[in-house]
Amino acid sequence: MTELSAAGTPPNNHAAIIVAARMFGWVMLALTGAFIVSNFFTFWQGWPGVPTLFGDLGLFGVSAPKKNYSATQAWLQLLVYGVAVVLPIIWTKMSPARSLRSDAEAIMAIAVYLIRASFWAILFIGLADMVISFLRVEGVLAAAVGQDLAQELGRSRFRGAVVHMPLFAAGAIVAAIMRSSLGFHWLAMLVVIAELFIVISRFVFSYEQAFQGDLVRFWYAGLFLFASAHTLFEDGHVRVDVLYAQFSSKTKGLVNAIGCVTLGLPMCWLILIIGFLGTSSIISGPLVNYEISQSGFGMYVKYLMAAFLGIFAITMMVQFISYFLESIADWLDQPGARIRSEASAH
Repeated sequence: MTELSAAGTPPNNHAAIIVAARMFGWVMLALTGAFIVSNFFTFWQGWPGVPTLFGDLGLFGVSAPKKNYSATQAWLQLLVYGVAVVLPIIWTKMSPARSLRSDAEAIMAIAVYLIRASFWAILFIGLADMVISFLRVEGVLAAAVGQDLAQELGRSRFRGAVVHMPLFAAGAIVAAIMRSSLGFHWLAMLVVIAELFIVISRFVFSYEQAFQGDLVRFWYAGLFLFASAHTLFEDGHVRVDVLYAQFSSKTKGLVNAIGCVTLGLPMCWLILIIGFLGTSSIISGPLVNYEISQSGFGMYVKYLMAAFLGIFAITMMVQFISYFLESIADWLDQPGARIRSEASAH
């Protein structure tokens, strides 16, 4: 194992690698947050966005804007990215005694919280939207909440803003309080129960509505996409390899670190960039328009299922950063290595 000096700092031959890896990891994490913040202001607050500024300045081949825009807002959005680069570098230099594994655990905790919050949110939203859709399709929603509110609940923008968003915030609060479990097994059980309910209602009571299938797809999509980051942490993904299983732990760490930088992080950035490229992109388009399915009386959660792709990319990004730092620590043979279950290989 690599021995630490009396001050708790690593040997000089590894210090530069550790600092560079920590800077890279925290800068990537901060840039991810800056990307989310900037796109929120672009698509939901009407700010021009950094590409508009680049187009006006004639940089990077971006087309010039076709209409006037607020240069101040565009520069502020660019400043967010600048701060996302500078602050992590300063913080890394100010905390030289922190180990790679400590940073990896801290970043992993962020991914765990995001996943847990998303699970609670889709649980609350799924149940609430199912009840609203059931009452609406049976024609009793107006009697339950009043004619005016019933009409508003039939509009996706109203239901999304007034029902879904508060429940999403409630999920984030509950996730911060209840930290015992990510809830994968509970959500899987709910998917099975929802599917069983469809079977019973169809074949026993000859009753089936669009919202029933929507609920199963909504929860199953969340289960599949949100669990990916946790599966990466547990090294549970199927690993197609011929040589990897025979490598030493140090060599495995190097291979994993290279894979995170060359394959994992670029994949996540590609999903985010393409997904939020414009108001008609695969993620931002449905979100901005509160897109719903054509069934009319089904659940109004199609736009949230598009958001699942963004949540998947963000949580995988965060977990890849954590995995990168942990892999560098394995490569440097630092103490405190986590014992992982053997990944499946085919």
